[in-house]
Amino acid sequence: MPVSRHKPSVSRRSVLAMGAAGLVAALLRPVRANPMGGTDLAASTYDEGTLPKGVRSRMIHGVNGLDVHILEAGYQSPDRPLALLLHGFPDLAYGWRHVIPILADAGYHVVAPDQRGFGRTTGWVNGYDTPLEPFSLLNMTRDALGLISALGYRRTTMLVGHDLGSPVAAYCALARPDVFPSVVLMSAPFPGPPALPFNTAQSEASSVQPNTDNQKLAAALAALNPPREYYQQYLSTREANDDMWHPPQGLHAFLRAFFYVKSADWPGNEPYPLKARTAMELAQLPTYYVMDLGKTMPQTVAPFQPSAAEILACKWLTEPELGVYTEEFGRTGFQGALQAYRVLSDPGLNAELRLFSGKTIDVPSLFIGGKSDWGTYSAPGALDLMRTKAATRMSGIELIDGAGHWIQQEQPDRLSTLLLAFIKKIGGVDHTSG
Repeated sequence: MPVSRHKPSVSRRSVLAMGAAGLVAALLRPVRANPMGGTDLAASTYDEGTLPKGVRSRMIHGVNGLDVHILEAGYQSPDRPLALLLHGFPDLAYGWRHVIPILADAGYHVVAPDQRGFGRTTGWVNGYDTPLEPFSLLNMTRDALGLISALGYRRTTMLVGHDLGSPVAAYCALARPDVFPSVVLMSAPFPGPPALPFNTAQSEASSVQPNTDNQKLAAALAALNPPREYYQQYLSTREANDDMWHPPQGLHAFLRAFFYVKSADWPGNEPYPLKARTAMELAQLPTYYVMDLGKTMPQTVAPFQPSAAEILACKWLTEPELGVYTEEFGRTGFQGALQAYRVLSDPGLNAELRLFSGKTIDVPSLFIGGKSDWGTYSAPGALDLMRTKAATRMSGIELIDGAGHWIQQEQPDRLSTLLLAFIKKIGGVDHTSG
């Protein structure tokens, strides 16, 4: 399957302007009841001017044990098809702010939730020592299913998952193709569910064989010169939350460097496929993916702090917009968001996913990455497994010029064009509520 590369179109995004004082004032305003259900936070979560015109903030209560915060547009008409947008790490529903109005203008009711563990969604328990089961991929799939049901829909027309939202979207399409009849995965290819041991009846080995691949890889990375560590291993540690929540350079500066170094703005991002999941191959990844052992994430990205001129030139993430991230993660910390990385390596929760061993995504699918995003190749072999085995009706693999990891922020116009063209290509039908 050929890989397409797309150059960005002229941006139509609005320039959003709001200072930190305005944001704090907005947070202090009273919430108001919404006549369509839920709690309207348009006047409390984000100040006027922080969100594009027509995008509102709302709480949806009683969703799989959560009160889910969403951003939405196109909600005025009850018969619009639903587009559900799932964010990744360290992101929020707010990361879709440029895409939401474009899709709404195209006729969709567009909904982007703060996922479990993130932002203004509540009902989850914070802390490193809390149970991980609520953050499992299958329970987060239930979150998505419960949300669209609470909104009065039987199915989506468009489902998009970015980064950590990608595996959630993948399992939505895998487990409930009747509810999620198409799926777009972004930045993180889906290699398929973990497999059950096959044809082992005659084997004399114990049927209980712990998977030590991650431990072996960690040891091999640590043995390199200089010693290295895969970022997911670091993000699973007890210390990671406090490291990032209270970094020496300050939270705002840390987030600025993190967003910058993973974007197309940093000239060092020139990704290519890796040959295998070995320490020597993974060592070719930038240090924000394969870190220097012993360094924190804030220490890792600090040398890449953009200059004042580079920050001023960044139109896809202005200082007031970054201030929203600083305010939200400053309030919640990162632990709820980091639970997803611990889930990925949890033996029991991975065994739960073996329920789907051998099952494929059989609805129309599309993968979109940034041409400057190493995320497409950070799990060697995953992209090939997705397009040759895990997704049987893959429409294509699109890599967007001028985008790194934050595609929906860096190139929202080009991304939206691809999303709308995909639904049109597969003959998407306007699935209405009810």
